[in-house]
Amino acid sequence: MPAFDPASVTVAVLAGGAGSRLGGRDKGLELLGGKPLVAHVVDALSGQAESILVCINRNDAAYSPHGVLVRDTESGFRGPLAGIAAALQANSSEWLLTVPVDCPRPPADLAARLHAALQGRPEGAAVVHDGTRREPLFALYRRGQAPSAVAALQRDLAVWRWQDEIGVVEVAFADAADRFGNLNTAGEFRAWENGRHG
Repeated sequence: MPAFDPASVTVAVLAGGAGSRLGGRDKGLELLGGKPLVAHVVDALSGQAESILVCINRNDAAYSPHGVLVRDTESGFRGPLAGIAAALQANSSEWLLTVPVDCPRPPADLAARLHAALQGRPEGAAVVHDGTRREPLFALYRRGQAPSAVAALQRDLAVWRWQDEIGVVEVAFADAADRFGNLNTAGEFRAWENGRHG
């Protein structure tokens, strides 16, 4: 099996949500422990990829220090598949790893384990399964899957449905299930700061 090489991976942080449970505020820019949530995610992914894309649809200047900005190709809040499609179109690496901006501490071996699951498979995507359910936004895709994602977006497919269409390998991360907890409300941000995050 080929050794995992972080230089072959670009990370896309999906930060284009509407922030509906935060009163419409941009979740990725909410402060967590004194720094924006997006900064925690980028820090956690350090060493897993050569470059970072941040998929957004507003607040360009605030996000620009955290990675190369990629805007959704469609206006409005079209959901995570819009960000994934835009990132796949912008990606020049062999692999694209997607993570949502609301998960501040994904596993340090996330990219490597997903990559290992795709060896010997010419198509498809590798997606996290946390022991209870699939986590479709934590996924590894190949370069060249952008046209399929764009077509799926035009059909308003959910991310998981598109993954099923292109062929999905679910990778067991039950040993790190607590690493996929996400923050949606002000109360969850404060609980995380107080150490109640697994």
